[in-house]
Order: sequence, then C-alpha cells, then structure tokens
Amino acid sequence: MLNVLKNRFEQGCKTSRYPKETVQLLPRYRGRPVIDQNAPADVVSACAQACPQAAIDPAAKTIDMGRCVFCGTCERISKGRFITFTQDFGIAVAEKEHLLTTGSIPDLAAHARGHFKKLFGRSLQLRQVSAAGCNACEADLNVLATPFFDLARFGINFVASPRHADGIVVTGPISRNMKTALLQTYEATPQPRVVIAVGSCTLSGGPFRGSDEITEGLDTLLPVDLFIPGCPPHPMTNLHALLNFFK
Repeated sequence: MLNVLKNRFEQGCKTSRYPKETVQLLPRYRGRPVIDQNAPADVVSACAQACPQAAIDPAAKTIDMGRCVFCGTCERISKGRFITFTQDFGIAVAEKEHLLTTGSIPDLAAHARGHFKKLFGRSLQLRQVSAAGCNACEADLNVLATPFFDLARFGINFVASPRHADGIVVTGPISRNMKTALLQTYEATPQPRVVIAVGSCTLSGGPFRGSDEITEGLDTLLPVDLFIPGCPPHPMTNLHALLNFFK
C-alpha cells in the first residue's frame, strides 16, 4: 500500500486542466477548416474534384464538415491557397446546416438547449450505440473515461442500459441490420432524452454514402440535438461539445 501511494505521489495528477487551461494539440491534427474566398477558380475546382467525399461546393466555396473526413487532400492540392485546417477542435454544432461552412462556426454554447442544461446540469448519463461503426469513433469516446480526460468529473457518464440514460450517442453509418436495434434503444430511453450524432458516418454516411445498406444521416431517423463531425472526432472535440452544449 505504501508503494502504491508513493507511486501516485511521484506521478502526480494526470488529469487535464481543460477547460480551465487551453489544450494545444499536435501540429498534425486537422480541426476547423478555413476557406480563402479569393482562391483561384482552377484551384477550387481541382480540390472539389479530388475530394473523396464530395464535401466541397466549388460555386459557393464552402465545405460540408458533415461529409468531410479531414483527410487533408484539399489542403495539399491547394497548398493552403484555398483550404487550410486549423488546430481548433471546437467544431461541433447544434444545427446541421451549420456544418456547411467557410470556416466560421457558431458558438455552440449560444445554441445549446436551455432546458437541457436545467435538466442535466450536474448529471448526464449517456448510452453509446455503435451502429455498424469501424470502432474509431467508439474508441475516441471510450478514451474520455481515462484519467487524462476524466469525463466523470463533469458529471457525465456512459451507462450500460438505455433505461438508465438521459440520451444516446450514436456512431457508425447505421447499417440496415442495426437500424431496428438503434430505434429500439432510442425508444427505451426515457423522456426527455437527447440524441448526439458522432462522426461523419453518422452525420452523412461517410465513406459509405450512396450505399443502399446504410442510412445517410441520423437526422433522417431521429431528432438530433448535437452534431459532432470528424473521422473520428478527436476526444477533445467530443469533450468540448459535451461541456459547451450541456454544462
């Protein structure tokens, strides 16, 4: 026992001080995209044609973060003259239309549902549903329970049963085989309940968009309260979204 206490004392506190202190992610991280509206038409067209997700509208010079998998192809092709990805991980939105952007994203806290904060301010229990996900989004949600992020210190926890939950967190492209299970989980969650869509697969179908085997957007099945883009969203993106929307 003394050795354990000695070891803990030597290691110190491993938990991040976010949101009291700013977190700086690694330079290779790709967060909020910024678009130069003065970019040459040929560069914009080349980026749009190369985008594997058809996320770029060359006419409006916008990018759909719900489709984007943040691969960086457009940034490499344009050499930063059209699209650059910042290290801003606060990219979640409360309205799906806000995913279509030129780089400006509305303040999530300003769009948070006030009654949710009143209901769940000190305790939010969530049931995670992997609707045919690849496990990337799931892994970055699971890591929120580790000592560094320590999601529980904010009163937010993942629970085993939807009957014990205040809402559901959905990942994956929602395959035909998982659709019924997802809807049953939603119905088993007592009202009032929240629905959170995590990852490009859940938001738009991701790389599987166009397939008859998946649902292109959770919002076509259920009323979604919070959209968290990314492939997968960084744990800090998930944490930022949960804290700003519910706390």
